[in-house]
Amino acid sequence: MRKINHFGVPTLEKQAKENYAEGMKVHLTDYSESPNKIEFLRFEEGSWLPEIIQKVPHIAYEVPDMEAALEGAEVLVEPLRAGDNLTIAFIKEEGIPVELMCFDK
Repeated sequence: MRKINHFGVPTLEKQAKENYAEGMKVHLTDYSESPNKIEFLRFEEGSWLPEIIQKVPHIAYEVPDMEAALEGAEVLVEPLRAGDNLTIAFIKEEGIPVELMCFDK
């Protein structure tokens, strides 16, 4: 079962308290500090992430089993480690990117 975690919104404007993810060439805000669970993403030129992720807002869901969540999905970004206890992947559903987040137990 999916549980909504946050909303990701691409932006061209620098945001307060951005963190830089060098491997993805993106500046991110911490959605846990947003009352509406919004993560702003400001991409640098040359980011390898698909254009749809760089330009279209996404919904992020927590999933208990990444492999099961990806079954039959249109995968945009294969699973990758995004923290000490977090694996993420991006899929496309209903024309928008959807981030899947699986926390280690």
